[in-house]
Amino acid sequence: MDGDNQTETSEFLLVGLSEDPEQQRILFWMFLSMYLVTVVGNVLIILAIGSDSHLHTPMYFFLANLSFTDLFFVTNTIPKMLVNLQSQDKAISYAGCLTQLYFLVSLVALDNFILAAMAYDRYVAICRPLHYTTAMNPSLCVLLLALCWVFSVIYGLVHTLLMTRVTFCGSQKIHYIFCEMYVLLRLACSNTQINHVMLIATGCFVFLTPFGFMIVSYVRIVRAILRIPSVTGKYKAFSTCASHLAVVSLFYGTLGMVYLQPLHTYSMKDSVATVMYAVVTPMMNPFIYSLRNKDMHGALRKLFLGKAFQILTG
Repeated sequence: MDGDNQTETSEFLLVGLSEDPEQQRILFWMFLSMYLVTVVGNVLIILAIGSDSHLHTPMYFFLANLSFTDLFFVTNTIPKMLVNLQSQDKAISYAGCLTQLYFLVSLVALDNFILAAMAYDRYVAICRPLHYTTAMNPSLCVLLLALCWVFSVIYGLVHTLLMTRVTFCGSQKIHYIFCEMYVLLRLACSNTQINHVMLIATGCFVFLTPFGFMIVSYVRIVRAILRIPSVTGKYKAFSTCASHLAVVSLFYGTLGMVYLQPLHTYSMKDSVATVMYAVVTPMMNPFIYSLRNKDMHGALRKLFLGKAFQILTG
């Protein structure tokens, strides 16, 4: 970018969802509570999986990484938003806004790829149970996770670098909780056609391809479950997929509410949907995965009892 553009885009005003002081106080305590619940929930999932050798399996390996991604995801946006809600200075620098955008875009993509890897794990476990140990070996799990990171980093870099070519002028108030792609493109006063084309092109690969893969996986999983003769066997097989299905539905449902619409129709009403995928989904994931999971219950119990024992004997 040239010098003039840098001056025009030196900073934005991240005013959030409301400029009313009373509403800002309510929003501050609401988002602080949600952030703390999200952090505690995801940290407990990671610690429980790491401390219990029975959970050192592919499914829980990907779950721990999903929790880490969600933890990083909310920390990228909510602390800055909390500071803005408590401060009169709502400014976020141009570099800070692009940094936030980069991690936001990358981590949403990473969440998506990890969910696809988890779907593959469930497919192998139910449709090819005799080959599960060899098919989902540690080397493959690490390779899948590495690919998830590589594709996510590239995806984030592409859109962040393209955003540096955009010129902003006029009102630079962002009536939003963070620097979000659609919001920034609506503030632009230069041609953003290439950004739109790349959003569609890369979005098809990064989101629609894994989503299609998950649909195909679950069609085969359902067919395999229906062939199981006993009702108990069917229930046990389905219960291993129920949590993942719930998280996928929540993730894609809220994401679709925001992005499956024309850019020019994007407005403040979509902030509710954005809060859902950016705050509520990472908060709910630990509860969904631990609510009816006996292995996770056992690991969390051991974790708490172990810590309590250390305190009493320490």
